[in-house]
Amino acid sequence: MNCKSVVGVNTIAWKRYQVGVVGLLLGVCLGSCSAPTAPSQTQQNGERPTTAATDRKGKKVILTTFTVLADMAQNVAGDQAIVESITKPGAEIHGYEPTPSDLARGQNADLILDNGLNLERWATRFYNSFPKVAHITLSEGVQPVNIAEDAYQGKPNPHAWMSPQNALIYVENIRKALGNLDPANAATYDANATAYSQQIRAIDAKLKQAIAAIPPDKRYMVSCEGAFSYIARDYGLKEVYLWAVNAEQQATPKQVEKVINTVKANQIPAVFCESTVSNEAQLQVAKESGAKFAGVFYVDSLSRPDGPASTYLKLLEYNIDTLIKGLQGK
Repeated sequence: MNCKSVVGVNTIAWKRYQVGVVGLLLGVCLGSCSAPTAPSQTQQNGERPTTAATDRKGKKVILTTFTVLADMAQNVAGDQAIVESITKPGAEIHGYEPTPSDLARGQNADLILDNGLNLERWATRFYNSFPKVAHITLSEGVQPVNIAEDAYQGKPNPHAWMSPQNALIYVENIRKALGNLDPANAATYDANATAYSQQIRAIDAKLKQAIAAIPPDKRYMVSCEGAFSYIARDYGLKEVYLWAVNAEQQATPKQVEKVINTVKANQIPAVFCESTVSNEAQLQVAKESGAKFAGVFYVDSLSRPDGPASTYLKLLEYNIDTLIKGLQGK
């Protein structure tokens, strides 16, 4: 989690955003000259089209705080609503600073979906710019896992969506939110949510089976950020990480030494990092511990459409395959 997230968006910078967006919002209200945008794979993967009121063709516009939530919401919405992500693929979302165009899109949205659990500390100021637009927190109902160390000790780990079991809660919250927003299409949202949940349950079963094949004393998930606490809890893994939450700087020598010693002591065969942070410290861990650096996990963001994690389901599949191959020494 970027340390900027602790203080949120700088007040002065935020006022500049609001001043800059006045013209944009006025232009939106008077009518936009942008081309109509229909729901598409591009939107699902986090690209950032701007949907003016005249482009909707009667459909509701759902805005999400990051690409993973956008893909989940699009699977429930199907063709009946337009779903957009505020952040792009590859973005670091914890300390994100919204732009004037983001504020314009927020003004046009019918509903905003966020993660909560202190993930998007910038979101409160964002919502204050358009208090009449409803927002729903998708982690509602998840049993939090608290961060165990560092400055964030005792606070909930925000990465609940990384466990397929929690993802089912997210999908149910999306289904309810869309049904309440757009009752005329509630039956479609219900059916889509049911089908999507079945796909998530299939991945849940695959993950359980794959982990069962790993010797219990080798079921370690060594990452840069402590983003896998929910998977560790739900699937019987032991989590080891360099830092509890993403920070501005690289890992401290003390953090690196601690992980090196843990990897050596337990003969852990593989270590990993996340796609949105530098893997430099983890490469040092691998070199000095004798473990293999076995690749990156996707966590806070989907990949580009041509990448290995272009949807949430692909993200889960890719992470599972990467983990199991690493632990098996492949």
